[in-house]
Amino acid sequence: MRGWAEQAKFRFLPASRHLKRALAHADRAQDSPERTDLRARILYNLGRCLGETSGLDTAVELFDQARREIELVADPWLRTLLKGNADYNQGILIMRLGQPEQAVQWYEPFIGFAENALRTSPERMTAEWMHWLATSLTSRALANAAIRRRELAVADLERVAVLSREHNLDTIYPYTVVALANTYKQSGDLIEALRRYEEAERIFRAAEQPSVLAAVQLLHAEAMLMVGMSDDVGRMLDEALPVLRQGKVSQDIAEVEMYRASAALLDDQFDLARRMAKASMRKLEKRGSTWSMMAALIELWAHAMQVKRVTNALVQKALSLSSQLEANHLLDEAWLAKVLAVRLEVRRGRLAEGEELLRQLPRPRAVTPIDHRMQRRLVLAELALAKGDRRTALLHARKGLDELGLVRDQLGGLELVSATAVHGRELRELAIRLALESNNARQVFLWIERTRAQTYRYEPLELVENPELADRIAEVRGLGRELMRAGLDGRPTTRLRAEIAKAQREANRLGWHAQRWGRTRPMATVGEVFAELGERAMVSFVVSNGEMVAVVLVGGRVRMVRLGVAEPALEGAQKLHFDLNALAPDHLPPPLVQVIGASARKQADALDTLLIKPLAHLIGERELVMVPTGSLYAVPWGVLPSLHGRPVTTAPSATAWLAATQAVEPRSDRVLLVRGPGLQFADGELDRLGAQHEKATVLAGDRATAGEVLAHLDGADLVHVAAHGEHENENALFSRLELFDGPLFAHELGRLRRPPAQVVLSACSLALNRIRPGDEALGFAGAMLAGGTRTVVAAASKVGDEASAAAMADYHRALLAGAAPAVALAEAMAKDPFRRPFLCLGSG
Repeated sequence: MRGWAEQAKFRFLPASRHLKRALAHADRAQDSPERTDLRARILYNLGRCLGETSGLDTAVELFDQARREIELVADPWLRTLLKGNADYNQGILIMRLGQPEQAVQWYEPFIGFAENALRTSPERMTAEWMHWLATSLTSRALANAAIRRRELAVADLERVAVLSREHNLDTIYPYTVVALANTYKQSGDLIEALRRYEEAERIFRAAEQPSVLAAVQLLHAEAMLMVGMSDDVGRMLDEALPVLRQGKVSQDIAEVEMYRASAALLDDQFDLARRMAKASMRKLEKRGSTWSMMAALIELWAHAMQVKRVTNALVQKALSLSSQLEANHLLDEAWLAKVLAVRLEVRRGRLAEGEELLRQLPRPRAVTPIDHRMQRRLVLAELALAKGDRRTALLHARKGLDELGLVRDQLGGLELVSATAVHGRELRELAIRLALESNNARQVFLWIERTRAQTYRYEPLELVENPELADRIAEVRGLGRELMRAGLDGRPTTRLRAEIAKAQREANRLGWHAQRWGRTRPMATVGEVFAELGERAMVSFVVSNGEMVAVVLVGGRVRMVRLGVAEPALEGAQKLHFDLNALAPDHLPPPLVQVIGASARKQADALDTLLIKPLAHLIGERELVMVPTGSLYAVPWGVLPSLHGRPVTTAPSATAWLAATQAVEPRSDRVLLVRGPGLQFADGELDRLGAQHEKATVLAGDRATAGEVLAHLDGADLVHVAAHGEHENENALFSRLELFDGPLFAHELGRLRRPPAQVVLSACSLALNRIRPGDEALGFAGAMLAGGTRTVVAAASKVGDEASAAAMADYHRALLAGAAPAVALAEAMAKDPFRRPFLCLGSG
């Protein structure tokens, strides 16, 4: 029947039309047992479809009609099966309306009867019976997982696995995978949940079931939000919404809007969060779904973060919502709404009322989501601070960030590790603000280190080989070549760009499980930093409450210098970056060079005045280690007048710098020289370097492929790559070097068993990073540093082929003369700093 076929594809509107026609035909048929059977099946399936599109009231009436019809069936076994099917469909609908505890009750009668029948009358258990038993067990597992009953959910799924093996129920398996993913998600094992969702998505994509796939992707998005990947989820859902709106299934649209609101709230996009939450709430209320209360919580939270004056009405609204959520067994959300009420009371200065509400809150459970844990720690810190107890406030901040660290320790890929910082953002800001207010420079330094660039605190381990990931990256590489050819031929590229974006997303997700991390490196202490600095100075920048502060470690002392409003320096860094990009081409007309050069010098002078000159009395003429923040990551420090010709090393944190400087240097004396295609001056550049390094391996022409370069990178002492490069800000691990057979991606650098000691990237923009909260910087050079490379020399902006070749000749000449990388780069940049915008990253 076409109606059932459409329903199986989750296309409820056309299914409803066909089922109504089928019901009309059945009503006209002569009365018989077959007609009764058929009418019952049509009625409960029609109830499910109309429930999805029109709400529960219409559906309940049809379910009741179906049950009255079922009572007319003479065969008791068939009567039980049909009643079980009706209950199953109503349970599914109730689950969709956000009432999982009630849904469990609809599944249990049939499961109990079928399991008993399987023991006492196995000969009566046909394939249809086994299918519905396994399906009902899977659905009950999903419902139990939603209300945090992990043991019950796992027991049902293990039972389904046994039934599937014994009775060849292959079609049930993908739904079992989804149920397992939900169970892992609700119990806090996010990495396993992500793995299972990806497996389910692959199965449903291969089976060409787009509606089911969309539902799984939404569950997947929720798990990604729990990790902290709000920006990725936001982009994914922005793409999904227009497609779903065409399908006109309000439940699906409402769920996507709700998760989009959650992503916006995590990113402090409060207006967007409120708009999406309100749209979701309207649709869910119309359907009678309790999930509307979850959307209401998101809207209320975003509103509370925006208001300047907290009223009693706002507090009462949060408490009322908490009670409603609790009454509907949404316990975590009820808990979170009460936490919001506590925060609001603290902001109002009603500390006793806030403390009383806090006492009513149960302590977090083992399965309490990490973002909820962070909110609890934040409100405890805010309450302590409001009572004047700064020490306790900082204690709660430290404990909260330690809890976040335990979650981070379970994760794999760089993207996941860096994303978790969003959950600790408010705790980080509070702790650093308190440290700054204490005017204790050592404490400020320690809090910066505790909360910054946690991605680089892990010791890398060997990559887990994943052929599927390798295939997906090869697919991206091939699509990139096809896109380039299409552009040159003047052909449309929209489809290719969409395919590349899709393949990149899939590769990113596979990459989450391919990288393994070793133990966490201990946070650098002030004493350890001074012991390694010697005569150098370290400058660590941080922004708090809109103010730029520099913490300077020099001569055995830690000093703090307040540099004023941060915005001019951060905007100036961006303007300088744009000017350097414009100045990059080798043969610009002289008038244009003069105009752009003047603008770049103006920005460099301004940054020098804002950031460096106020530190001159502390740093003198010393070599520097810079730990930047935000857009300062893109500043090639040698262009600033005070730092002209001065060795400067850039590192994501003092801890990362210390790890790089103390890493064991390889003694292979292996040198690798790589020349990519399309560079005007690369031949001469590599010829000169080849003469300087007589035993070097040279990969050029058709030998300079991604696979060959990766193979030779492994274990090399010095690597020089002259190639075109491009940074991908929205997808940092697909930042790339262009080689003979296509790009070599940052994603692939994790495959190195012994990362090279020093890598020189004579390419554009590969020192750039995507900056997430907590100064979690990630890009091509950053991936190399995280993977264990000690030093990377790379450009922070575009650079001309001729200027790059000249800079690299000077750099290697100094390097061969015995200069350290930072010293050699300072000498090379000094000759033409604005045309040679390179940075020395890592150990220096």
